[in-house]
Amino acid sequence: MTIRSVGIIGAGFAGLSTAKVLRAFGFEVTVFEKELDVGGVWAASRRYPGLTTQNPRTTYALSDFPMPAHYPEWPSGQQVQAYLHAYAEHFGLIPHLRMSTTVESAVLDEEAGVWTVKARRAVAGLPAEVHRFDHLVVCNGIFSEPAVPQYPGADAFEAAGGRVCHTSQFNDAGEARGKHVLVVGYGKSSCDVANAIAADSASTTVLARQLIWKIPKKFMNVLNFKYLLLTRMGEALFKYIEPKGFEKFLHGAGLPVRNSMLGSVESVVTRQLKLREIGLHPGTPLETIARSTVSLVTDGFYEKVAAGQLGVRKGVSIRALQPGQAVLSNGETVPADLVVCGTGWQQQVPFFDASVLQRVTDARGNFRLYRSILPVGMPRLAFNGYNSSFFSQLNCEIGALWLANHLRGGLQLPPVGEMNAQIDRRLAWMEERTDGKHSKGTNIIPFSVHNIDELLQDMGLPLGALTRFKQWLGPVDPADYAVVTRQLLARHAHTPADASLAAQAA
Repeated sequence: MTIRSVGIIGAGFAGLSTAKVLRAFGFEVTVFEKELDVGGVWAASRRYPGLTTQNPRTTYALSDFPMPAHYPEWPSGQQVQAYLHAYAEHFGLIPHLRMSTTVESAVLDEEAGVWTVKARRAVAGLPAEVHRFDHLVVCNGIFSEPAVPQYPGADAFEAAGGRVCHTSQFNDAGEARGKHVLVVGYGKSSCDVANAIAADSASTTVLARQLIWKIPKKFMNVLNFKYLLLTRMGEALFKYIEPKGFEKFLHGAGLPVRNSMLGSVESVVTRQLKLREIGLHPGTPLETIARSTVSLVTDGFYEKVAAGQLGVRKGVSIRALQPGQAVLSNGETVPADLVVCGTGWQQQVPFFDASVLQRVTDARGNFRLYRSILPVGMPRLAFNGYNSSFFSQLNCEIGALWLANHLRGGLQLPPVGEMNAQIDRRLAWMEERTDGKHSKGTNIIPFSVHNIDELLQDMGLPLGALTRFKQWLGPVDPADYAVVTRQLLARHAHTPADASLAAQAA
């Protein structure tokens, strides 16, 4: 099949890296983004007070475009957005972006091999735009639509001046000044918001239905967590679907060694955060962090809890709302003027009709994607960024290279039956190890590097042994992967028509 033009939906890490890579390989690209600015979850309209990265600066960049050296160790949401805008400018993507433009529908004519995309700009009176592409890449991310519970009584609560919103919709800390605030959830966004508003609110209470482990940015206030968890060794402490090499030892004869390592980290975290003293010990082994999400400690959060400046209520949720108050699941009534929900996201692809969704998902709504990219049996369509992980930006970039290689005819895919069998096995494994909390088959935490290794192996471009060894001992450096783009460009620059690729590979 001939692919010349590619439509890309979303301008976060996945959409921008996909556009950059595909342009480098000679494809015409158009990127649709409903927000005013690039960045996806880092866009201005989605940034809550106190938002920072979970990854340190040197590990949260694309391979050939490091974050500015003057950025702090954990950049702010605004700084990440500025970085992504600079990336788009540096690689000439700005003319290919359709900002403030919502994709309303995407329909494939399989016989003609053409996607018709209907998109509408956020300008009153303008008609919808119609674009046609040879291929479509969905990069709207797994954090596409805020999931806010429908609380009984919410209408009366808001009519009386209250507000219910998602953390991504809470953009001004001043809104909480002098108010009684309930923050629902115990993930990073919930704790960040609670910490940011506690000093100025009348009261701030976190409602944690279930406690989870929080990882300090620095163990014993000295050692950056990246040296323990953002390495191949850190990833190997958790059992992958197919342990290989040294991992077989860690989860076989060496299991006592592995358990001792995790146990030591658990003891350090418990003492450092004084979890038992403040009553916030999760009561589960530390290794449960691998089941759904990893959450870093919010600077100052536990200190405020210990000082009584903000409260954490365990095992409760909101049963109903009333004007000026909330009824909790234990029957207690507490004052409430503002409810901020860190209650996750719903993965939405509203531009596809039911027939397309049936071909890319199973009966439970799980995305059936080979290598987290390719829907089996659905032509001229790919997904990128459907892989929440420690190094999500690298997973996106290497995923884009894998896709470019595929579109240029350089990838030998397994038979359909084998791809489906791999997807079945992977989803079953995810379901078992996460108790179903795998974001519809898109959460690959903590196996970011495993995912990257699989993609590189498919392309026949594995990292060298020395680089891999370095990553066992120290944090993964995105720059380690810049060579992959050069190698792949050189591989495909073998015909006169690909002279531009040869120039880029030089």
